[in-house]
Amino acid sequence: MKKRTITQGRKAVAKTIARKLGVKASGVRGAKVDRAKVAGEALPFWKRKTLAQMSLREWESLCDGCGKCCVHKLEWEGTTEVVQTNVCCQMLDTHSCQCKDYPNRKAVVPDCIQLTPGVVAEMDWLPATCAYRLVLQGKDLYWWHPLVSGDPETVHEAGVSARDRVISELEIKDHCDHVLDDWM
Repeated sequence: MKKRTITQGRKAVAKTIARKLGVKASGVRGAKVDRAKVAGEALPFWKRKTLAQMSLREWESLCDGCGKCCVHKLEWEGTTEVVQTNVCCQMLDTHSCQCKDYPNRKAVVPDCIQLTPGVVAEMDWLPATCAYRLVLQGKDLYWWHPLVSGDPETVHEAGVSARDRVISELEIKDHCDHVLDDWM
């Protein structure tokens, strides 16, 4: 009789905890509990919000600084095949992988594509590692992302950025001479 009371007590406690945490519990073993919530930690914004729900500050911080979105891609005429080049926008600093004049970039490069939630959903050329794409797909950020690592250099140290792999569009004659295998 006592054992049953203890079991019922555990189930009641599990249900109470689950209710407070906003999760479903079907008994002690069936409770699905997020460890971050139990520990009192808030989930990071990219796990709590959709791209459209993010503030401008959150949106901008989601960029990992890889610079890959500023690398030119070519679509062969008459096809939908997109190929990668090692040619980047003239505004990309090839070492820092940051725009040289981000607030005014569209004045220099009018066809610069500003990423928005709608654009991200339609742009299949964004790299598979792109944080915007990952969040849209419900995936987590990689360990090297500055929001996870706390260090903006880890994206470069991990070798996933365009750092020192690209040349400015101002330095080339023909994009076709710079087509690469898919390194992104």
